[in-house]
Amino acid sequence: MPDITTRREQLDMQLLRRYHHNDDRSARTEMVERGMPLVRALARPYAGRGEEFDDLVQVGSVGLVKAIDRFDPECGHRFVAFAAPNITGEIKRHFRDHCWAIHVPRSVQELDARINRESGEIHARTGRAATVSELSERLKVPSDRVADAMIGGQGYRSLSLDHPAGETREALDLFGRSDAGYAAVDRHEQILDACTALDDREREMVVLRYYDGQLQREIAARFGISQMQVSRILGGALEKMHEHLAEIEGADAADEPLTLAA
Repeated sequence: MPDITTRREQLDMQLLRRYHHNDDRSARTEMVERGMPLVRALARPYAGRGEEFDDLVQVGSVGLVKAIDRFDPECGHRFVAFAAPNITGEIKRHFRDHCWAIHVPRSVQELDARINRESGEIHARTGRAATVSELSERLKVPSDRVADAMIGGQGYRSLSLDHPAGETREALDLFGRSDAGYAAVDRHEQILDACTALDDREREMVVLRYYDGQLQREIAARFGISQMQVSRILGGALEKMHEHLAEIEGADAADEPLTLAA
């Protein structure tokens, strides 16, 4: 199978060199267009917390443009590893500057707390992370709700104004050179790699649900199946992705929860 990631990175570097070395504005515009799916993916976990998703995409795109302008194509780093923390940093700064409260539905917060307790018990007993289906069965909650609560809970914890992540404004300005930022993007890319374990239908459903934010009933209508079938397929897809990561990364992967938000 061709290395799609490498081809994408090579084209990114070609465009970035054209922009920075030759002041080719069309290359800059193309890089913005190529980076918008990343902006949408990174903005998704912060939606529904006092700001519309489209507004957050606009804010994130400012971070993308700044990353394109600041990036040194000869630095030896991948552009996505530089851009992602700049994008999320811009979104977080937007929340902080406006002092908006971050709202996660109480039901999601409560389910996230139950998931954390159950995950801790399973890890203490087995030495590995709990799977989505395992949590779904033990909590008697559909697997898609478990996955959504994990994603929503992670976004809430990272953004909570009562429990800030500890970055100062200056640190956010330097986020593009943060090793932690690189690690977060690496994890995001590993999750994308895990999608190769899925068949075409599963992969499309995962993208529609967790990256495009479509509801299960919308996906069901698109595929001409029931919402219950969509729920089962998504649950099975998350299981496959977790198992794939465990196989390629070893035991350490099992200790890291699979979330579709990086």
